[in-house]
Amino acid sequence: MPAHAKPAFSPFADDAAVQTIGDLTLENGTARIALHGSLDFARDRESLERARALAKTLSAIVAALEGEVDLPERTEEVRAATKAVKNPFG
Repeated sequence: MPAHAKPAFSPFADDAAVQTIGDLTLENGTARIALHGSLDFARDRESLERARALAKTLSAIVAALEGEVDLPERTEEVRAATKAVKNPFG
């Protein structure tokens, strides 16, 4: 792979990979994939390339989910425990 090439976004493979398409960011996770931002499409070649990139990534996510043997109906949200911290300004 050339030095400037980014590794392929492999859905649910790790907790570190990030893919950016326009102003849309996809954050990979082993349990969830988060999408943040926005993505506009105009009638131009750049938009066509962004649409193709998004379609390819979404198809990979769908394929990964379809490949699961024991896919639950719904996964509950897991929240990290919070800890009260003394106000450093008060």
